[in-house]
Amino acid sequence: MSNYLISIPQSQTKVTATIHDQKSNLKVKAVKLATLTYKTAKGEVSFFVTIGKKILAFETKGYNKHRQLLILQMISCYCMYMGWVEAQIHATLPV
Repeated sequence: MSNYLISIPQSQTKVTATIHDQKSNLKVKAVKLATLTYKTAKGEVSFFVTIGKKILAFETKGYNKHRQLLILQMISCYCMYMGWVEAQIHATLPV
């Protein structure tokens, strides 16, 4: 697995972190979901992670036909960094 930079903002915002891939310049934002409605920005890709009852959305920024495996690796790296070994990644918003 490659090394990724993870930036976590000091302030409490909806975006909890941004994962950066230095090789491809792709960024993936982690967003806390307060409601079960989430719309992905046009031209971007999103995945969802559940940890118990908590749901996070992970949306790309600067997506340019990158492999989905790269995005999934970035998300799993973040989950491992946070210690969420029970995290499950979903392609669609789980209900």
